[in-house]
Amino acid sequence: MQQQRLYRSSRCWLGWVVWGTSLFLTVFLTMRTPALGSEELNRYEFLQIRMGIPVNITLYAPTQVIANQASKAAYDRFRAIDRIMSDYDPDSELMRLCKNAKIGEQNRVSPELFEVLNAAHALSIKTDGAFDVTVGPVVKLWRIARRRKQLPDADRLKAALDRVGYKSIQLNECKQGVALLNEKMQIDLGAIAKGYAADEARLAMKKLGVTHVLIDAGGDIVAGDSPPNRGYWRIEVEKLRHNKNESAPTPIVKLKNAAIATSGDAYQYLEINGTRYSHIVDPQSGLGLTTPSTVTIIAPTGIQADSLASAVSVLGPEKGLKLIKSHANIEVFVVTSKETGGVSESSTDGFRDLMINVDAILRNE
Repeated sequence: MQQQRLYRSSRCWLGWVVWGTSLFLTVFLTMRTPALGSEELNRYEFLQIRMGIPVNITLYAPTQVIANQASKAAYDRFRAIDRIMSDYDPDSELMRLCKNAKIGEQNRVSPELFEVLNAAHALSIKTDGAFDVTVGPVVKLWRIARRRKQLPDADRLKAALDRVGYKSIQLNECKQGVALLNEKMQIDLGAIAKGYAADEARLAMKKLGVTHVLIDAGGDIVAGDSPPNRGYWRIEVEKLRHNKNESAPTPIVKLKNAAIATSGDAYQYLEINGTRYSHIVDPQSGLGLTTPSTVTIIAPTGIQADSLASAVSVLGPEKGLKLIKSHANIEVFVVTSKETGGVSESSTDGFRDLMINVDAILRNE
């Protein structure tokens, strides 16, 4: 019986970097699987660097030519969205908007940028600002703080907070316009754009008839149809552990025509005088979160999974679960460090239903 690879949902690369030269395209033909129709589907894997992260694509296609065409279409969408939404590239559409927009003046933007800003704004309203893409000035200070291993200057942090506030973005759907109502605003889409890009990549491949796909954008995973003759993709969920030697099994979930994203501070944090500050910043206080946690979201789309994972991280488990339960077809699994030691876990019932019995995997069922 064929062994199926486990894919991991863990966002190890949470800050975008200046777009550099991509890795060369790597294709691996790993197995041949009979399809339900007359032709066979072969499995191919591709890897490129996009948005400063490794983007892995696994797909099934009848020929290498079709597989190459599909992967090119997917990576082209990542590249295009890079150019629109990067907060590192001074020539991106987003950065030109932040730099050139006059206060209160409507600026017509691309359909992609408007869609993401609109989704971000809706989530900001629903979370009362726990999710806020205008947090860019504060995030920039914390990036510097982690490099220097010292807390941001209090006066600079206060000045940065004065430039933050989702209510300072005004959207006009009829004109596809965006108005910025505050000076020197800096929008950071790092908590939503990767999921959106993975959604767009999947759609690009679907237009070419390639639907059995899995896109892993640095731990933000979007899945299409399951592998041929399989009911689902198997995704390993990285969770917070009390210590590195903990032997508790890692959760594995089923994924098909859906997305999964994990947000946490396992890799990026700053520790000062015994306090651990996460790279995830509370937009209202301007401080990195101080309670270690991991949040995993399963949602119909990557843009939902990506943004909600960050939102729940800021809200915490109690408010976070309440938020998720207000959405249809979205599930969450939260692991939080306890002050008394150890960790606490909470999840929606639907998330538990998607978990796979590890013993069954070992038996290759």
